[in-house]
Amino acid sequence: MLNVVIFGGPGSGKGTQSAVITEKYSLKHLSTGDLLRAEMAAGTELGKIAKSYTDAGNLVPDEMIVRILAKAMDGIGQAKGVIFDGFPRNVAQAAILDEMLAQRGEKVSVLLDLVVPDETLVERMLFRAQISGRADDNPETIKNRVKVYHQVTSPVVDYYVAKGVCVKIDGTGSIEETSALVEAALDKLV
Repeated sequence: MLNVVIFGGPGSGKGTQSAVITEKYSLKHLSTGDLLRAEMAAGTELGKIAKSYTDAGNLVPDEMIVRILAKAMDGIGQAKGVIFDGFPRNVAQAAILDEMLAQRGEKVSVLLDLVVPDETLVERMLFRAQISGRADDNPETIKNRVKVYHQVTSPVVDYYVAKGVCVKIDGTGSIEETSALVEAALDKLV
């Protein structure tokens, strides 16, 4: 199986690139953000707790994410692999992901790190807020999300660099330009 971690700061294009490559490579897109939003929309207890974290621009605790992700992983069906979007968000989660995959006889094939400057991330998220109306895309929350990304999340790149499975992708171009770089990296693996 092709198990891809799509990575980058908030607004780097992880969801957009996931949508592009999911179809081409017959992968199941597992977005922790989408999974969490579904829990919130359903009004589950887990969703209510998660909402209190995301509304403040903070990360949802690992144990909550792991429960949701494990359930989704076990339901991937006939997909040729998985794209993990929004997970792992810290080194502890990376280790948990490795363990969860190992229990299924799998491992992370590649971490695609979409590299985008902070200023561009903020611009993209403010633009997205105008279009989507997402409550968590406001200037104060956006700045906090970028700060949390650098403090907590970006060390995951080093974790996967050490494992030899990290590919850095210039995410500053158009969707098509970034997609071409992503596809070139994935084509080497399939």
